[in-house]
Amino acid sequence: MTAVDAASVVEAEERMLRPAASARPLAWLRERGMGASILVAALSSAFAVVLMSVTSFLALVMRSDPYLGDSGLLAFILSFLTVLLVGVAVYVAAIVTANTFATVVAGRTRQIALLRLIGASATAERSKVARQGLIVGAIGALIGLVAGTVLSVVGADVAVRTLGLTLENVGATIVQPALLIPAVVVALTTWAAAWAGSRRVLAVTPLQALGGSVEVTHESVVGRTRRNVGAIVLFVAGALFLAGGIVVGLVSPLGVAIAFVGGILSFTGLTLGATLVMPPVLRLVGRLFGGSATARLAAENALRYPERSSRMAIGVVMGVTLVTMFAVALESVKAFIVASADGQPVSDIVGLLDTFSAIMMALVAVSAVIAAVGLVNLLTIGVVQRRRELGLLRALGMSNAQVRRMVLLEAAHVTIASLVTGLVLGIAYGWAGAQSLLGSVAMPPNWAAPTFVLPAVPLWPVVAVIGATAVLTLVAAVVPTRLATRVAPVAALAE
Repeated sequence: MTAVDAASVVEAEERMLRPAASARPLAWLRERGMGASILVAALSSAFAVVLMSVTSFLALVMRSDPYLGDSGLLAFILSFLTVLLVGVAVYVAAIVTANTFATVVAGRTRQIALLRLIGASATAERSKVARQGLIVGAIGALIGLVAGTVLSVVGADVAVRTLGLTLENVGATIVQPALLIPAVVVALTTWAAAWAGSRRVLAVTPLQALGGSVEVTHESVVGRTRRNVGAIVLFVAGALFLAGGIVVGLVSPLGVAIAFVGGILSFTGLTLGATLVMPPVLRLVGRLFGGSATARLAAENALRYPERSSRMAIGVVMGVTLVTMFAVALESVKAFIVASADGQPVSDIVGLLDTFSAIMMALVAVSAVIAAVGLVNLLTIGVVQRRRELGLLRALGMSNAQVRRMVLLEAAHVTIASLVTGLVLGIAYGWAGAQSLLGSVAMPPNWAAPTFVLPAVPLWPVVAVIGATAVLTLVAAVVPTRLATRVAPVAALAE
């Protein structure tokens, strides 16, 4: 191709890209992944609004009770749990959003490279992606704010009627300006997550205009020394804080606060270093599916681009870890109370803990749902961006059934590896929380502290997590498998 021909191609591409962008400024909202990102933001915002509304409603109920009206401790516990659970949901949503935008940027490599070729700067393109994240977050946060407020008002009205409470100004207590805070936080967090997920824009070169979706290879992942070292440092620091919380917990229940910080730091390190942690687990899981050509292809696809597989897996790891952690911590506390009763009946306390555990599991499950949406979204985007690859496999003789089975096995690889990793982390974090909280409490028969708390793993929550993961595998593979075989091989190869 001569210089004149190349210039003509560039001018043609510029005419195609610029008018489309100016005529339809929000056309990018139709891209794969944007709808799910709005859903993630809406779920996070609605969850935060409902929790804040429930806290306000319970505070109103307590003020009307002559015995609980002045209980500052209960008010503090409610506020603390609200902030904790909202923070967890926003944290999970931010990770899912960052991974989604990173995958979307990988699919836009050719378009970004063309814009770079005609003079656009990498910083400007990254800022554009970040603005899209802000718009997505604002739309989702607004939807969540409205839905959460309506749900809270209706729920409070039902509670008042069902319980026969004589409360005034319930609606005014729930619908308050403070509900705008979580919506703003979700929008800004989504913007920040989009900015973090779009960092690969800085590495896109004009020469990549000749290619398509470009994922980071295993060699590139291993070579990212700064990020890998940072992840290891965070994980080690978190592990030290966890150990410190357990040690402090032997003399004071405040050790749980130190352990909490350790859990956040260590899991953040695991998230940043997912490309180092998840591939070995994926490799072990891949051996479970046999040696057929389809199974080997699925296993290699999961390992060939570790960043893409890790992005899919880490959200599910977070969801499983959170559910398992709370279940193990609460079950360990219950077992501790039963053991400390020294044979005395504690059925009322155990029943109360079971009720509290069920409520907490339902609340934490929202974060797991957000993570599940992220997996379905990323797997779908990944299949769309691999249409040429799948078209080539079909042109080489793979049947539609084999392609669908390969995509299903890829989803199974990710979910099973995530399940195993999440269960291990959840049990470890749950035990650390229970130990740091109860280590200073005296236990029979000697009634002497410190106390070693045995980790108690509840059966049914673990069974529920495994069952939900199996369902998630099937759901996550439904749309991608259809997309993988919808386009004719020749048409896919021509893209």
